Amino acid sequence: MNYLSVTIDKLKSKQNIFLTGGAGVGKTTITREVIEVFESEAKKVAKLASTGMAATLIGGQTLHSFFDLGIASNIQDLEQNAKYEVKKKVKKLINSIDLVVIDEISMVSESLFEMIKLRLQQSDFKGSLLVVGDFLQLPPVVRGSSEVMFAFESGAWRDFNFEIIELTHIYRTDDKKFIELLHNVRYGFIDESIHNHLNEYIKPLPNDLSEFTFLFGKNNSAEFHNKEQLKHIDEELFVKEAQIVKHLKSINDNEVERYMNDARIEKELELKIGAPVLFTRNSWNYFNGERGLVVNKDATYIYVQKSDGKIVKLESVAQSKGMWKEKTIDGKKEMVEENLFTIHQYPIKLAFAITIHKSQGMSIEDLIIETNEIFAPSQFYVALSRSSNPMRLNLIAPRCQWYELAFVNQKAAKFVRGESC
Repeated sequence: MNYLSVTIDKLKSKQNIFLTGGAGVGKTTITREVIEVFESEAKKVAKLASTGMAATLIGGQTLHSFFDLGIASNIQDLEQNAKYEVKKKVKKLINSIDLVVIDEISMVSESLFEMIKLRLQQSDFKGSLLVVGDFLQLPPVVRGSSEVMFAFESGAWRDFNFEIIELTHIYRTDDKKFIELLHNVRYGFIDESIHNHLNEYIKPLPNDLSEFTFLFGKNNSAEFHNKEQLKHIDEELFVKEAQIVKHLKSINDNEVERYMNDARIEKELELKIGAPVLFTRNSWNYFNGERGLVVNKDATYIYVQKSDGKIVKLESVAQSKGMWKEKTIDGKKEMVEENLFTIHQYPIKLAFAITIHKSQGMSIEDLIIETNEIFAPSQFYVALSRSSNPMRLNLIAPRCQWYELAFVNQKAAKFVRGESC
């Protein structure tokens, strides 16, 4: 089945689609290709996600900013904040969109999904909706001890009448035993044989940790490990500063910094010759999560040698934050996507460590997972599924049982299995 052409045909016929599947099955690739096809036909696409980081992965913006929801968590908040009625310019924008894409749908709460439906209704939206993600990955963030409520639990989910397209072929690895392990961990199913299989990955750590990427649950652990390991390289430190171009004077520095953090762009990229790095983007000659070694640098380029011996002559890459604006084109008012600012930086980061959250979309070959920093449902599955070579996977022995780590939200598991909640 050609999933891409089927998805495009159905969206063009105004059928709403839920594109799903586990980690490493190519959801992001198909999503980007769908966007490309629509935009190449001069159709307007809103590329959205609930968090800044997820939005930057598809070059879009957050749901709150696009739909003008302010700080509202639900429809009652919209009413209290005098934001219930849709602004004229927001209505005009939504009405002009042909396709709304919402990535990482698992992180969208029931109440946020209701607000999205409200805005689409208020704006007489006539396009189609593509929601993408896996409800057995990262759940919505909730305040305090509130119960997690997923998008699929809202009445809006039923109203959109999604057709489900499920991708099942894992591209990240072809190790059948490991793929089966991932499937079981995804559903939180741990029996004795899976317990023993996971134990096989608890190995003595190598003396030279620089060959591996540590996956941590917390930001400060990853930053500390990167800094400590960089000190061990007996070469001169050099820093590549990000070049920031503001296209509007009103853009403040906080907004730029927040975007850089979301987009995994280093403000000051500290490197040394001999330092291992991970590529943070996809290109024709490297992929997101691929590892390399810095072998040289000059004023314009950083030379990175990959594990296959090939050297990539890397230049800084431009990444922009866009916003929809009304413009007059050939005497006619139109909604166009315009860049607010552009950041130029090399698409790499130190490979000693990264957080599970920031490893989204990455395929990493040489991996050590710090299991004792796993705290959220499905986080262990997300970490485990980054591995593209199980032979080079190490798990730090957890201080609890595997079944306590591989926990999932039962409502999400039932929904994915097709059972009613």
